[in-house]
Amino acid sequence: MLQSIMALAAITPTRRFAATSPLKGEVDERRTMFDRFIQAWALVPDGTPVITHSSRLLPVRWLGLPAMLKVATEAEEKRGGLVMRWWDGKGAAKVYAHADNAVLLERAQGKRSLLTMVMNGEDDAASRIICEAVQTLHKPSAKPYPELVPLDSWFRALEPASLAHGGMFSTANAVAKALLAEPRETGVLHGDIHHSNILDFEDRGWLAIDPKGLLGERGYDYANLFCNPDLSVTRDPARLRRQLPIVAQQSGLEPERLLRWIIAYAGLSAAWFIEDDGNPAPALHVAEIATAELASGIGPVSGKA
Repeated sequence: MLQSIMALAAITPTRRFAATSPLKGEVDERRTMFDRFIQAWALVPDGTPVITHSSRLLPVRWLGLPAMLKVATEAEEKRGGLVMRWWDGKGAAKVYAHADNAVLLERAQGKRSLLTMVMNGEDDAASRIICEAVQTLHKPSAKPYPELVPLDSWFRALEPASLAHGGMFSTANAVAKALLAEPRETGVLHGDIHHSNILDFEDRGWLAIDPKGLLGERGYDYANLFCNPDLSVTRDPARLRRQLPIVAQQSGLEPERLLRWIIAYAGLSAAWFIEDDGNPAPALHVAEIATAELASGIGPVSGKA
């Protein structure tokens, strides 16, 4: 259960804020923020609340089923709830109920972890699982889109970083601009695909949680497989060279196009680190690895795809 609680509390890896673990005396006080939904949906609290900068989470039981009550405190999280409803349990956790800024979500109970798989030498298998989950999320639907943020707006932090710092930021910004100017295969994006946002739901398989709700080219959703700061292996050039054909084959993306999304996303991630007074070096290193790999295959890197 701890895996699903902390994963649901996770923020975009490059912008992660620590979840608050309440002291014993604070638990009852913090539960009061959930009371309206507990009463409306006849929920039974089933764990300790988790507080992040953008949401409040409480493990509960609903009709005997394990569930997670998530109350959004920022627009990004509320938008994520809309996307979860739009997916309707296909490739993502089910939404049992929703009201205002709250959603009642299916809670993962499986013991398997993609991060643990990577650490145990099953990196390639973990990436295949993630790609399969993302493909399900990206399946076309005739339903009207929920409220989404366009990718060009999502990338807004990269331009100022490029102007202020140059170097790899400028390279990433040029690549991102070219990708965003001529998008391919656009649709609803999760926006924060990484190893802790695809969870083991046992018989239901591996399912996504915690989307950001973006609109744009599907290649974006695969880039963080190569950038996840929770994994030190992302800084190994050999890892990118090994994983690139796996992800390209599983996703159906051209390797060169995928490399460009990795460069663009890594630059954006580094820009977010700077905004949050963090260390942009690991993300920039991934951008450098991807840039070198791209240049080795098709010549000098420019903004052109």
